[in-house]
Amino acid sequence: MKNFVEELRWRGMIQDIMPETEAHLMEDLRAAYVGIDPTADSLHIGHLVGVMMLRHFQNCGHKPYALVGGATGMIGDPSGKSVERNLLTEEVLAHNIAGIQKQLAKFLDFESEAANRAELVNNYDWTKGISFLSFIRDIGKHITVNYMMAKDSVKKRFDPNENTDGMSFTEFSYQLLQGFDFLHLYQEKGLTLQMGGSDQWGNITTGTELIRRIAGGKAYALTCPLITKADGTKFGKSEGGNVWLDPEKTSPYKFYQYWINTSDADAQRYIKIFTMLSKEEIEQLIAQHTEAPHLRLLQNKLAEELTVLVHGREELEKAQQASQILFGNATSNSLRSLDEKTFLEVFEGVPQAEVSHSEIAAGLDMVAILSGKTGFIGSNSEARRALKENSISINKEKVAEDYTVGEKDMIDGKFILLQRGKKNYFVVKVV
Repeated sequence: MKNFVEELRWRGMIQDIMPETEAHLMEDLRAAYVGIDPTADSLHIGHLVGVMMLRHFQNCGHKPYALVGGATGMIGDPSGKSVERNLLTEEVLAHNIAGIQKQLAKFLDFESEAANRAELVNNYDWTKGISFLSFIRDIGKHITVNYMMAKDSVKKRFDPNENTDGMSFTEFSYQLLQGFDFLHLYQEKGLTLQMGGSDQWGNITTGTELIRRIAGGKAYALTCPLITKADGTKFGKSEGGNVWLDPEKTSPYKFYQYWINTSDADAQRYIKIFTMLSKEEIEQLIAQHTEAPHLRLLQNKLAEELTVLVHGREELEKAQQASQILFGNATSNSLRSLDEKTFLEVFEGVPQAEVSHSEIAAGLDMVAILSGKTGFIGSNSEARRALKENSISINKEKVAEDYTVGEKDMIDGKFILLQRGKKNYFVVKVV
């Protein structure tokens, strides 16, 4: 049995841990869970810390459970929130859970016959038949209001300096429901450990308290730090919002770019948290990166490992090719291999102009497409001068003044890429 706690410790993935947890895990195969909020049909990279904890747990020989909160998702966890969120219908939750389960299978072994194969559970299954009266009688009486009010997630919502609207009884009951999940899984499946982000400590320890009071048992809690960025901006967000694992919500190219653009300080932390690379491999990478930071070895390895894990090797190669188009020595073939969505993402913010398909089909001379039809270059004489200087490319291939632009130059039947020098781009949209 590998030492799971030690594995997390050197990776910087432990914020709080109950005494004796490490010894408990070293004694035998144990079962633990992480709760996942099913408010969307995809995980985003903010979920990855918890998922990686489960992955390490399984890798160390233990049995991981992913709990999707079909019941608690209908309420909303107040932890880290300043306002109450919208509640979800059963139909939406079922759809979201199916999407999440498919993504989790990329990180955890659900299929093998191993004793520690992962399982996915939904707390709606064991709470849907419980009446309110039986819940407050059998569960609620064991936890005092004073105990619940002492939790940071609750106190924060009643703090006059936090600019909140207080808390509904629905949200106030959340920690009891989460605690009941832990009790149920302890009694029915022998789970003895719950893990989560550091903002979950109060909810998790409510569960350990219920297990002590109702079942007379001993359970454990472990939380990881909330991930932050060195510059103070929120981890897991790009300019377009969340960075999702679903390629329809965040393309593999954008996903890859998020990790490539990580700062040096963040990359050193993230490569420990979000990859399965060994301590020796990571220490060697950090040493190499320190010697030649301009090569961005850490960022490249981080982006490579995560893109392969989430999207596969083929999508990694496409993302790398797409990145080379703007920042490297890409060829016309790699440019033409882009689909429309990736093309537009690569050239987001690049000036565009529309030219009719009939004009392209008839053939346009270079001066016309550079100047008169697009305004990429200010005048015909400047366009001719740029062509004589051999600084103009169509779709990454140098052209001269006598070149005629036609349908053969259209990428995906819709675009033509003009370029002057190394970094000055212009997109012609064929309409």
